[in-house]
Amino acid sequence: MKQEIAQRGPLACGIAVPDALEEYTGGIFCDATGDVNIVHDVSIVGYGTEAGNDYWLVRNSWGTHWGENGFFRVCRGSNNIAIESDCAFATPKDTWTTDVRHATTQAEKDSPLNDKTVYEFPQPEYNKEKGVVVKGEESAFLTKPKNGGCRVEKAFFVGGEKKNVPHAWDVLKDVPANVNWANMNGKNYLSWNKNQHIPRYCGSCWAQGTTSAIADRFNIMNNLSTTTPVSLNAQVVVNAQAGGSCDGGNPGQVYQYAHDTGLVSGSCEQYIAYNLQHEMTAIDTCKDCTWPPPAPGVDGQDKCWAVEDTRYYISDYYTVRGADNMKAEIAANGPISCGIHVSDAFLVYDPTKNNGIYSEHVRFPTINHEISVTGYGYDEELKEGFWWGRNSWGTYWGISGFFKMKMGGDGLGIESDCVAGMTTYDKPTDKNAT
Repeated sequence: MKQEIAQRGPLACGIAVPDALEEYTGGIFCDATGDVNIVHDVSIVGYGTEAGNDYWLVRNSWGTHWGENGFFRVCRGSNNIAIESDCAFATPKDTWTTDVRHATTQAEKDSPLNDKTVYEFPQPEYNKEKGVVVKGEESAFLTKPKNGGCRVEKAFFVGGEKKNVPHAWDVLKDVPANVNWANMNGKNYLSWNKNQHIPRYCGSCWAQGTTSAIADRFNIMNNLSTTTPVSLNAQVVVNAQAGGSCDGGNPGQVYQYAHDTGLVSGSCEQYIAYNLQHEMTAIDTCKDCTWPPPAPGVDGQDKCWAVEDTRYYISDYYTVRGADNMKAEIAANGPISCGIHVSDAFLVYDPTKNNGIYSEHVRFPTINHEISVTGYGYDEELKEGFWWGRNSWGTYWGISGFFKMKMGGDGLGIESDCVAGMTTYDKPTDKNAT
């Protein structure tokens, strides 16, 4: 097992689950009951020794609030909880190096296997002022945006920016020629790519682009030293109406919510692409559920309860506009979230054309979609600068969910409406904010 993990990576292993493991909070777990009845699968991601005690480092699937940020350590060498008796591995096959993915084809769209359900839009949503669920037409975002966009025209902060430190562009005068946080000195600091449109259409891009960029910045701040990379929960932001709903929203208010309340891990709530239909409570922020599973047709929420998890805060939040300022901010602090004008042509972006760099002249760009800009570069062949953008339409779209956008104009307004924030695990006090 050690050789396999060291040479090829993690293993999938079956384990027994004694009562004490369910209550585990940290340290090296050594079951004393002798339970070897395998009822659960985990992945062993490493091994080590602490104070003379050998252990396996194990990733569970019970959320980051459990154990050591979702992981646990178990005695190694004695088949404790049967962890060394039933493991499996697979050797991955490279199917992506030469496979540049394209937008969905018409044949795929016309497939008889596709879901033909027409979902309600705008979605009903809970009205905080009235205390009732209102019909979509009564919400602030009245029309399903053309071309898959989902947000208000411009990002804004209620009460203005909060800034405790100088702007990056006032400090960093000589920026690197190329920055890509997906590959910075061989390390990928980015959080996972998402799809806001499943299991139904939801105009939550304002929550997706922002939480993804903020998660990236936590990974950068941590220098990937945490047990697992940070991912942040966009569904909780939608539940809280922290800027909007599935009918659209304001990305600036996500940063304010992260400042005032804090974001939570991606494992706290499932993304359901649906508006919360009641007043938000603690269980709508982070929860866990217990055995047995619910009967068919029963939601099983009576077996769930609210749990506490790590909070991820923003100390400063501010706007970023213009290519020079964006480059300095990204180079110094990490990805930012930006609004763009989604056109019909951008929907079917083809990364095999123009070395993947998209450009389109739109005389008056209208911001209708939020993405995150994760880096920038310069194409020597085309003599053209570009932005690395991460979308929230799934990894099948574009370059595994990413795209390149022309820098310096004809970039669908990508340089006109960006926001950013500084990450912290401490709840801000704002004593010195201006």
